Amino acid sequence: VVTDGCIKCKHLDCVEVCPVDCFYEGENTLVINPDECIDCDACVPEYPVEAILPDTDPVGIKWLEFNRKYSTEMNWPVITENNGPDPEHEKYHPDNFPDGKMHLFSENLVKVIKSYSLNLLI
Repeated sequence: VVTDGCIKCKHLDCVEVCPVDCFYEGENTLVINPDECIDCDACVPEYPVEAILPDTDPVGIKWLEFNRKYSTEMNWPVITENNGPDPEHEKYHPDNFPDGKMHLFSENLVKVIKSYSLNLLI
């Protein structure tokens, strides 16, 4: 499961190694769908701020329902590509927030901006 350590950091190295694509992306954090995750732990060492824990870990257990809610009920999209971390990730490192980062959490969907080109034949 992903903890609040990911909020406003969003390192995406973990999504590249996930064999089942169980990461979902919100505006400023990621979550793991615990029902899709196969508990391979490939993502755990990939996340540089230790924001991913097994759902059996005493701290991880408290994040289980949070991850389930935002990966299922809130319609956050699956993410499978590493587009780099949040531009201000160093400022929001968990070490700078000893009381956690839930006050920075956004329930919003990730903002996706797509550009389209239109080729016209004249």
